[in-house]
Amino acid sequence: MASPLPEISPAAHPIAYLTDVEGLWEKLASFCRDNPHVSLDGGRLVVRPGATFVYGGDALDRGPDGRRVVRTLLNAWREFPTQVVLLAGNRDINKLRLVRELNGHPLARTPEDMRRAPRPVLLRWIFANTMGARGAFEFRHAELAREDSAVSEEDVVDSFLEDLAPGGVLRDYLTACQLAHRIGNTLFVHGGVREESLGFVPARGRVEGVDAWREALNGWYAGQLAAFAEGRLEGGVPDWEPLIAYQAPIPGQRVNPASVVYGRMADANNHPGLPSPGLIATLADAGIHRLVVGHTPSGDCPSVLREGRFELILADNSYGRVERASRVFLRDDSVCVEGDVVLEDGRHEQVRFQLALEDTSTPIGRQVLDTGHLVKGPLVGSGDWLLFRALPGFRVEQLAQAPSALAGRPLGSARAV
Repeated sequence: MASPLPEISPAAHPIAYLTDVEGLWEKLASFCRDNPHVSLDGGRLVVRPGATFVYGGDALDRGPDGRRVVRTLLNAWREFPTQVVLLAGNRDINKLRLVRELNGHPLARTPEDMRRAPRPVLLRWIFANTMGARGAFEFRHAELAREDSAVSEEDVVDSFLEDLAPGGVLRDYLTACQLAHRIGNTLFVHGGVREESLGFVPARGRVEGVDAWREALNGWYAGQLAAFAEGRLEGGVPDWEPLIAYQAPIPGQRVNPASVVYGRMADANNHPGLPSPGLIATLADAGIHRLVVGHTPSGDCPSVLREGRFELILADNSYGRVERASRVFLRDDSVCVEGDVVLEDGRHEQVRFQLALEDTSTPIGRQVLDTGHLVKGPLVGSGDWLLFRALPGFRVEQLAQAPSALAGRPLGSARAV
């Protein structure tokens, strides 16, 4: 029989964090179910008094509820403007491209036959080949068909453009978003923070001071959205083109280290890794001891990496083996993580723990040096440790190991190569 879940005080964790729902309503619904801080009242997202809800980005693309998710998050921000924080993800920002690409200005690498193709054909090609969103067209068609069974493929195209028109739900959502947000000693971004991105603001260069940089970066983002709203062009080139480049990988690569949207806190296999000691020290000098990100899939439940008094939390579980969302609750001095996992042997288990920032007695957040497995947390049912490793081909390995077997094994800091 599984042991009972440990008691966790709701009042001790005023920040509830979720990321990378990607159009799957069940992810949002399961996050809110029995959540002490955030709930769904019908289709209305409610944040309890005194709590903060942070959404880490990527609301669209991989499920048939993208519009519904965006609208729900936006309405929550409007109703609880001081309690809801929205971060812009690459899957959200890249839709700005559609206004031009579907109106006679396709990317240079678009094949000639696609340039002449009907709009639905072109949009499918864009999603599959330049946005990493294969199936997004069909997902939107399914979402629209729930309201009107006679919806056409042209209606699908129009819906994406309507979302970005004045008063459109995605335009308003992006306007409500930020690129970086700080609460206490915790910094939130969608993708990651690296030496190349910390302090860098496009068109401005380096900005000294973590908070000054964060404010300048968010100001630049707001200016880019204003340029989009006004349709400003310079020599036929959109004035918001720098934002399109910022949210995308460098051509020929999978990352953009200078971007907090498309940077990654992981290696080439998506195995999570801490920032460099120098970057950790720079953040600590600014009073930041925790970095929370999404964007890079990290198995079934969040990954917490630790070194001294610094924590990195990766909470994108969009490619996990379970449908239910994981949950992260935060305050300055502790983190609470809970989620479901499926092990390599097929067992379904739960991970749940509360960890004080000052607690260095636990192996959670450390890496087993001889195998590279990250110690993710305790399994509720067995008391074993969950070990996680990302493998080539974007596969993951999730194993249970008894505390006695982990004792004595060499542990160290997890750093991406």
